[in-house]
Amino acid sequence: MLDGVSLDQLRTFVAAADEGSFSAAARRLRRTQSSVSETIANLEAQLAVVLFDRTARYPRLTKQGDVLLADARTVVGAVDSMKARAKGIAGGLEPELAAVIDVFFPITAIAGVSHEFREKFPATPLRLYVEALGAAVQPVIDGRASFGLVGSLPTLPVGLLAERITSVEFVMVAAARHPLAKHEGLIARDELARHVQLVLTDRSDLSAGREFGVMSPSTWRMADLFAKHAFLVSGLGWGGMPLHAVAKDIAEGRLIELSIRDMPPGGLGLPMSAVYRVDAPPGPAGRWMIDRLKQCSGKNPANGD
Repeated sequence: MLDGVSLDQLRTFVAAADEGSFSAAARRLRRTQSSVSETIANLEAQLAVVLFDRTARYPRLTKQGDVLLADARTVVGAVDSMKARAKGIAGGLEPELAAVIDVFFPITAIAGVSHEFREKFPATPLRLYVEALGAAVQPVIDGRASFGLVGSLPTLPVGLLAERITSVEFVMVAAARHPLAKHEGLIARDELARHVQLVLTDRSDLSAGREFGVMSPSTWRMADLFAKHAFLVSGLGWGGMPLHAVAKDIAEGRLIELSIRDMPPGGLGLPMSAVYRVDAPPGPAGRWMIDRLKQCSGKNPANGD
């Protein structure tokens, strides 16, 4: 019976889990609610597993359903990725390659790959946007960019595919003269909360109502990473930065890496992925750049090497 599990059933399963109800999944899939309910019921019968608890007002994933949801996402994502690649290859060379780069990704790595791009695609102009959070995804959604290198927005909108490229080391820092820099031992969260945290803010509405990495009730917000860097060096607050952007400041003593309780030494690894629309995947030039960046990931391009 397992051989009879269809891609349509898995897509319906994922949609129902994402939307939180069979009726909302039906609207997303442009079907009737009864059709979605029947498809889920048939999938459960074939798997011999109850995926949703239907005793409450809205169906909730069972523990077994939660485990199998990850597998369903992997299968659906792999098929969508294959279809998108085929569509991009068949579409012909782009007249221009537009891409949006997350501000956390080292632009030096992009510049290095772009030298090769210019040699391989001399007739294809390159247009780059540099943004953060939701603004790094918005140009992809609205069609201004073929793909984005995105890391600072953990949840992607429906209709986008993501391919892991590399990771960027992310550290918490403060100026050498800042009180936190003089703190002995691991810094507790309540101590962090006593000081202004400098936070990168979103130029788009995609992350409205959500906070990423905010640990202090007192925040100063800015939409430019270079402004945040200048404010950090000036001692106006503490905050997180990609290591490649502050490594020289740390080495020369202008900034101090903060040792924070419950955070790993050396900072966090922020995953960076190439993101593009399922219905408008990159053409040959964009596909080449994504694959080249993947190849370079073994040489740690996220550190600018």
